Amino acid sequence: MPSAGAARRRRGPLLALLGVVLLAGCGIRTTSVPVDAGPAPSRVSCAVPDEEASASATASATASASPRGLTARVYLVCSAQVAGVNRSVRTESLDQLGVAVLLLRELQRKPRGGESSAGFTTAVQGDLAVKGPRRDDPRESLRISAPLSDLPPFALAQLVCTYAGTGAAAGSGGVLLGGSDDTPVRRFTCTGDLRTDPEAAETAGTAVK
Repeated sequence: MPSAGAARRRRGPLLALLGVVLLAGCGIRTTSVPVDAGPAPSRVSCAVPDEEASASATASATASASPRGLTARVYLVCSAQVAGVNRSVRTESLDQLGVAVLLLRELQRKPRGGESSAGFTTAVQGDLAVKGPRRDDPRESLRISAPLSDLPPFALAQLVCTYAGTGAAAGSGGVLLGGSDDTPVRRFTCTGDLRTDPEAAETAGTAVK
């Protein structure tokens, strides 16, 4: 009479074979190679806590003539779109170009603290500069030191949406913006397409009459 141990040894291979047959029947292919599924996808909130939004006491941009400064809405990149964050600012200049320069510096500043933790980044290059209009440009125009077509995805949206509604925007509405090339200045508004579509910048803006 076979011992209990021998019976268990015979059942082991049979059970393994039965498992392979069942897996094949379910359409699952077995493999002896370990599969690395990679890290779990990370999610970012794209939302800065209120206390973080008001804690940037060293910010240096302004959007109005308040002698004590105010909160400016600066648009950064997060999760393949452009979204605004609040930054505490102080007044340093009241003319259009001064506001544009200071807001550009805010866009070039690397997000930190709550902004960084929430997943915000910036696409605006650190060497970018902004100047006033050329002789034939409309009076309230701004020109940056690169062709608009050469800007990274979402950089134009960051500029337009941050300037819109501030002293850097044109009094007649929108942002009159041009690049360093001979392309005429165009009027831009902070649209949903510009904020969410990285290719929208190619056709954004309207001719200034």
